[in-house]
Amino acid sequence: MSFHHSSRKLLILIAALALTSACAGPESQPGQPTALETPAPMDTLVTAEWLSEHLGDPDLVVLDCTVRVDMEEGGGFQISSGRADYDGGHIPSAGFADLMGVLSDGDSPLRFSVPTPEQFAAAMGALGVGDDSRVVLYDASGSAWAARVWWMLRWVGFDRAALLDGGLGAWTAEERPLSIEPVSRQARQLTVAPRPELIAGRDEVLAAIDNEAVWLIDALPEESYRGEMTLYDRPGHIPGATNIPAFALLDESGRYRPHDELDAMHDRNRDTRAITYCGGGISASSNAFIMTRLGFTDVAVYTASLQEWAADPALPLVVD
Repeated sequence: MSFHHSSRKLLILIAALALTSACAGPESQPGQPTALETPAPMDTLVTAEWLSEHLGDPDLVVLDCTVRVDMEEGGGFQISSGRADYDGGHIPSAGFADLMGVLSDGDSPLRFSVPTPEQFAAAMGALGVGDDSRVVLYDASGSAWAARVWWMLRWVGFDRAALLDGGLGAWTAEERPLSIEPVSRQARQLTVAPRPELIAGRDEVLAAIDNEAVWLIDALPEESYRGEMTLYDRPGHIPGATNIPAFALLDESGRYRPHDELDAMHDRNRDTRAITYCGGGISASSNAFIMTRLGFTDVAVYTASLQEWAADPALPLVVD
C-alpha cells in the first residue's frame, strides 16, 4: 500500500476524532547558548538531514507530537496517546508533547480543545521550550499532529518552531537512529504574547458564510465534504467552504508537496482572511501551516471544527 493511500485513511481517522468522546540520558541535558553563539538558521520546515546535523545544538528542542489512531473490528477506531510509541523508539533527544494530555483542555467536552495561552505556555515550558529556544516538531502520521502544536506555538506568540518534513517516517526511511532513553529537560520560561486572531470561534465562522472577504477551507476528505461519508452528527460541509484535503498536501512519501504545487492549490490573495477547519482542528492545522508558508498573512484555525458545528442543528451544513 502506498504512503498516499495509507496516509489518506489515517487522515480520515484523524478527522473523525470527535466521534469518540525518569531520568534523561546525557544528550537530553542541553546547556544554553553562550552570548557568542549564533543559532543556525532554521526554516519552518526542515529535513531529516538538517535535523541530524543540528541535534546537538544547545538551543534546539525536539518534540514528538504523535497521537495514535488504531482501526478496530467493525470499522471503528481507537484514539490514544502516542506515548507508548515514543517509548518504543523516538528521535534521539526528543521529548514527548502530549496532545491527549496537558496540551489540550481536559475540562472541555470537545476533544483536543485548546487550553488557555498561559496553560499551553506553561506546558511547553515544562518540556524545555523557552523564549530563546528553537523547536522542531514531528509525529508518526502525516504531520498534522505536529502542525497543531506548531500552530498553538504561533498562537501564544512563539515563532521559532519548525516541522520535520515527513515526520518520523522520513527519519527512519533514511535509517537514522532511534532512542528508547526517556528525555527530560530543565523547565524554561515561555513568554505569552497571544495572537487571538489565529484561532476562530463558531460565531466568526457563522458570520463568514455570507462574507465573500473570508475564505473558509474544509480540510477533510472529499467524501466527507460532499456528504458521502458521515464522520460527525450530520453530513456535509459549512456553506461556502472550499475543499482542500489535508492529505492532498502530501506526496507519496508523506512529505509536503513542492512549493509550486501547493501554491497552485491556493489561488487567493495572500492578504485574504482564511479560516481552516476539519473535525477537531488537527488536519486543519496542517493546511494553516502550509498557507502560512505560502505567504498568507491572516489565517485562523477553527479548532472546535465539525465536532462542535455538526452537533448543533441550528448551524448549517450543505451536501454537494
